[in-house]
Amino acid sequence: MEEVSKLEQQRQEKLEKIKALGVDPYGSRMDGLELSTDIRAKYQEGVEGQKASCAGRIVLHRDIGKLIFMTLRDSSGTMQAGLSKGQLGDKWELIKLLELGDLVGVRGQLGRTKTGELTIWVEEIKVLAKALSQPPEKWHGLSDVEARYRQRYVDLWANPESMERFKKRIAIVASIRQFLSQRGFMEVETPMMQSQAGGAAAKPFITHHNALDMDLFMRIAPELYLKRLLVGGMEKVYEINRNFRNEGIDTSHNPEFTMMEIYQAYADYNIMMDLTEAMVSSLVEKYCESKTIAFGDMNIDFSTPWRRATYAELLKEHSGCDISDIAAIREKAKQLGINCVNKDDWVVINDVFEETVEESLVNPTFVIDYPAVLCPLTKRKTSDPQWAERFELFIGRMELANAYTELNDPAVQYENFKIQLRGQDETMATMDDDFITALKYGMPPAGGLGVGIDRLMMVLTGVKSIRDVVLFPLLKPNA
Repeated sequence: MEEVSKLEQQRQEKLEKIKALGVDPYGSRMDGLELSTDIRAKYQEGVEGQKASCAGRIVLHRDIGKLIFMTLRDSSGTMQAGLSKGQLGDKWELIKLLELGDLVGVRGQLGRTKTGELTIWVEEIKVLAKALSQPPEKWHGLSDVEARYRQRYVDLWANPESMERFKKRIAIVASIRQFLSQRGFMEVETPMMQSQAGGAAAKPFITHHNALDMDLFMRIAPELYLKRLLVGGMEKVYEINRNFRNEGIDTSHNPEFTMMEIYQAYADYNIMMDLTEAMVSSLVEKYCESKTIAFGDMNIDFSTPWRRATYAELLKEHSGCDISDIAAIREKAKQLGINCVNKDDWVVINDVFEETVEESLVNPTFVIDYPAVLCPLTKRKTSDPQWAERFELFIGRMELANAYTELNDPAVQYENFKIQLRGQDETMATMDDDFITALKYGMPPAGGLGVGIDRLMMVLTGVKSIRDVVLFPLLKPNA
């Protein structure tokens, strides 16, 4: 800490010297700026008199006496600035006070150095912000993983790959919106604070509204409100927004996360499968170098068509147990170390499924036709009501999407809600009567789909931690 304090003190002293020169160390508006990539794109070799203006953070600094070279980094890349004492003599005292991490703006002639580096030969320079904290040592990047998450504001400019990853995320989400808009979907917003936590089985965050003197839940899912819009006549709707679940944190879970939910009237889970495959495939084609993506120790092949296999088929394939042989499944659970005491048969079956099947699903796989007892919001198959018209999409051993042929019978939904509420904490065990009322007005048959945007970004950018695709992940406070 003493060394850091000394360095910061030195920077503070330079700040005071800049002020003494009559210069505002925190700058002001600067017009006419261009991104470094745009400057490079517009430059014409051999054409005299080309000028450019650029602003950025000093990430390299070479002082060779009467000539100083600075590399400035902006949101698009880097640009070299050359500063000559002969050209900027009246500013030289100020220029000598600039150092790594400072933000500056420059204007001047474009040209190449003897080594061929495109350079702005500076005619005008403006201090935009003096950095008082020392940047990462020797500009090798912010290497401490925890520090990268805590200080994303440093990570983004110290590690260009981090900036590129988040720019890619932004572009992918924009492409998703475009994909859906072209297919007639309308983007909507539904409440983040809800009087009842519904649409998923998860533990909510609870807050209190003072004016109404009532507890509210941060939403765990937007599902029931989006379905209300189907009742209202919005036949194709979607929302990309935050959900909140008061549960664990690991490499694929963050308490607040971005979920996209899509609902299409007069569709079913087959339509949702087709939509999902087409959407993700279009993103892979646009943003990935090939259809095979490296993801940790896996190579994921996105070639279409993706496999579609039933829950029962996959259980048999990977556990060796027939879904109807509960004795064999309980024995398998015992071998796997799963506690089966006082558990319903279907819960044990699902525990064995999760343990044996999910870790095997590397390439995109639609797991279809789940046990109906596990899916209270899903329409059952007319050919065999013990199965629900539901799929989960697994990629890279993670669940990325979940979809149903939606249940729209109010009487059945009411009974399923009652079953779902059994054993829940009494603070949550309330029936959403208004949703039942909405269904009584008639909700069209529909397909519904939820896609975990953060997990999708993990796969498409090849990173194994959700914290690498969330700008500000939740972390324990520093001690």
